Amino acid sequence: MSLPSLDTLLGTGLPVVACARPWAQDLLAAYPLAGFVPMRGSWRADRTAVRQHLKQSTQGRALGLLLPDSLSSALAFRFAGIPCAGYRDDGRSLILRWPCRKPAGPLHAVQSWHYLTRHALTRWQLPITDPEPAEELRWQATAAHESQAAQILAQAGLKPGGFVLIAPTAIGLHKGRVKAWTGFDSLTQSLQARGVAVAMAPPAAEQQAAQAAAPTAQCLPPLGLGAFAALTRQARLVICNDSGVSHLAAAARARQITLFGVTDPSRTGPWSNQALRLGRMNAWPSAPEVLALALEHLDIPPAA
Repeated sequence: MSLPSLDTLLGTGLPVVACARPWAQDLLAAYPLAGFVPMRGSWRADRTAVRQHLKQSTQGRALGLLLPDSLSSALAFRFAGIPCAGYRDDGRSLILRWPCRKPAGPLHAVQSWHYLTRHALTRWQLPITDPEPAEELRWQATAAHESQAAQILAQAGLKPGGFVLIAPTAIGLHKGRVKAWTGFDSLTQSLQARGVAVAMAPPAAEQQAAQAAAPTAQCLPPLGLGAFAALTRQARLVICNDSGVSHLAAAARARQITLFGVTDPSRTGPWSNQALRLGRMNAWPSAPEVLALALEHLDIPPAA
C-alpha cells in the first residue's frame, strides 16, 4: 500500500533508499532504488543497519520519511543521525524533525501514507509529481517474477486464467480476533464440483494451516512475494482474506474477492478497481454468499 508514496518519491529524481522488512526487497526488485536496508523490528539493530548504509553511501545528506507510526522506527533513524518526517503518534513529536498531524477523518492507509509523503516533500521543498494517489496500485514485476510464476503453473498442470487462487490464512490477530474466514473448505469443494481448479501457494510457515483450512485445494510450492504477485495475475480469480495477499493481488491488478469480518474495508481493503469486497467489520459473509459472488464473477450459472 506504500507504492503510491514510493512512486511519488522516485518522481523527485533524487536517489531513494528503501528501509523495510527483508521480504520487501524481492517485491521491489524492478524499482530503480538507490539501495535497500533490511529492517528487523529492533530499533538498535535497525539503527546499526541504517548507520552502516550511510557509511558506505556516497549520496550525500539523507532525509528520512517514516511511514510506520512506531516509536522504534523513529528511534532507529534518530540515533542513526537522519532527520525525519512522520506522523506524531506514539510520543514521537520530539524525535521527528518534521512531525505531521494526521488529517481529520478516516483515510485508507494508501491515502494516509501518501498524505504524509506530500507533507514531507512540501517541507523539503521538493517537487510533488502525484498530488493524489492513483486509483489503483501500479506494481512493477521483473521478468524473473513472471518467469517463476509461469514455471510453477506449468509444473502444476495449470493454465493462465484456468484456475481460482485462494489464500485461506491470515497471520496474526486484529484486536484479539482471528482474521481468516472459515468457509474456504466448503467453497473449494463447491467450485471443484463445478469443474473449477482451485489452487493456493501459501508461504512455508503457513502451509500446514492452509492445508487444514482447504484440504482439497491444490497446494503449489512457496514463492517469493514478487513471483506470488505475478501468479495472482494469472488466476481467473483470487479469493482471500483482508490480508497481505489481498494487497499483493491489488498491486498486480488481479481480479479478486476480499473477505472481511473483523477489519474495516474502507481503511485496510485492497486499493483496486478490480477488487470486490464482501462482508464488513463484525460480520463475516456466509458460505453461500461467497460462492454466489464467485460464480457470478466466473460467469458460471449458480445451478451448474
